[in-house]
Order: sequence, then structure tokens, then C-alpha cells
Amino acid sequence: MPHDTPKVYSEAEIAERLSRELPHWYYENGWIRRKYKTSGWKATLMVVNTVGHLAEKAWHHPDLTVSYAFVIVKLVTHAAKGVTDKDFALAKKIEDVLQWDAANESNGIFEGTPDDPRFKYIKKD
Repeated sequence: MPHDTPKVYSEAEIAERLSRELPHWYYENGWIRRKYKTSGWKATLMVVNTVGHLAEKAWHHPDLTVSYAFVIVKLVTHAAKGVTDKDFALAKKIEDVLQWDAANESNGIFEGTPDDPRFKYIKKD
């Protein structure tokens, strides 16, 4: 299936888009990045698996740095040698899924993760 050559964004355009659309993401060394802080290993693995699922469905794969209580997601479009709409779109999907607050967005259907240290998951920014 043929694809048009995607637009590669300049550093200034990336900074503007991140500040407007993805304020917790940043640009560094050619990649857009986000560090998700977690409550520990189990939560870290849930983040990694969620990002992996979304990336596989998009067929656009980030680099991940995985540690006990954080995951760093790095996105760039290798074929275009820069940051493209694919990177912003996948970053937005990852952000939307990982930051979903069920208790506040479900009209009371879900209670959301309890505010109890035993059940902590992703640390809010």
C-alpha cells in the first residue's frame, strides 16, 4: 500500500505542537518523549503492555526505557528521519489511554482506581 512522504516537523513546530496538544511530552535528541511515573513494577508492566498494544495496532513502534517505577516512551518516524504526524497521533492515543480517569469521565459508571496506596498505578502529573 503506497504512502505519501510524511511532513517532518521542525524543532519549533514540534515545541509548539507539544505545548498545545501534549504538554507533558518534550522534544530531545530527535525524539518526542514522555516519562510516566508509576507506583512500582506491576504498574510499570501494565504501562509497557498498554503502550505495546497501541503501538502494534498503529504499526508504529516507540523505543521504551523501562525501570521499576517509570517508563519513558520515545517516538520518531525512522523512515522519515524525524517527527511526523504519526508520532503525535500515537503519543496522543497513549496519553489518552494511560491518563484516562474513569471515575471522572464515566458519569459514575466506574469508580476508578481507589485512592489507596495498595492500588496506586500511574502517578498523576
